[in-house]
Amino acid sequence: MDLKGEVFVVTGASRGIGRGVALALIEAGATVHVTGRTRTETEASAHPQGSGSLEGLREEAKGLPGELSLHYCDHAFDRQTQSVIADILHRHGKIDVLVNNAWPGYENMVENEEFTWTRPFWEQPMWRWEAMVDVALRAAFVASSAAAPAMIAQRRGLIVNISFWAAEVFEGNAIYGVAKAGANKMAADFAHDLGPHGVAALALYPGLVRTEAVLRAAEYLDLSNSESPRFIGRVIEGLWRDSQLMNKSGSAHVAASLAEEYGISDIDGRRPRPLARHDFKAH
Repeated sequence: MDLKGEVFVVTGASRGIGRGVALALIEAGATVHVTGRTRTETEASAHPQGSGSLEGLREEAKGLPGELSLHYCDHAFDRQTQSVIADILHRHGKIDVLVNNAWPGYENMVENEEFTWTRPFWEQPMWRWEAMVDVALRAAFVASSAAAPAMIAQRRGLIVNISFWAAEVFEGNAIYGVAKAGANKMAADFAHDLGPHGVAALALYPGLVRTEAVLRAAEYLDLSNSESPRFIGRVIEGLWRDSQLMNKSGSAHVAASLAEEYGISDIDGRRPRPLARHDFKAH
């Protein structure tokens, strides 16, 4: 069974986890709509993270069995988010799975040649709150609000908030923790409201993912238990196939743990070890 005819939306897919999720789902035969702010590789060269664009994603997806549609969208503007969802619903009449991944929070981690990410909360620049909460968290709420009525109408659907352990343990930055805790709580409360309609919502934790930014710092990192960007997309595919999906709704899940349950391997055939609370040292 493939995902032909299933409509997925992945926000923030120019690069990183979102790009990998999109490619994994296209590889499985799905119709995948993605959003991003970086249209071309020329634009990407001026981006703080240095690479990844919608154009590049299109090239990488060529030859895969699914269908890809690109949407330029700046999720800082609600109307752009709502317009993308409305366009997809107009085309297909449905959205099966929404993956809320758009995340500008890692941009400009170094300011004036200083790594400001680990500063205490009272020294954090307010742009970081605006990026992680006012844009990323808000965009997840707006996109979900726009997609939910169609899911309710078909009595089937899944909303995935990409989150992380920072929701539960201190992971270097207080604003980051607030944003990820918000993503978890949002998924839990969405699940409460959507459950009677047969629609699921949950938060999903990746491990150490070999994104473009991580690979640029590979010499400083232990990548022995890392995940490809496509791995979490394979897990999302597994969730959508799960006949007991509603039992997982409302909770935060570790992608690698779900992969063990579903028998899913990464693109190299390996199965990353699931991280747990004790893997994160107290700061």
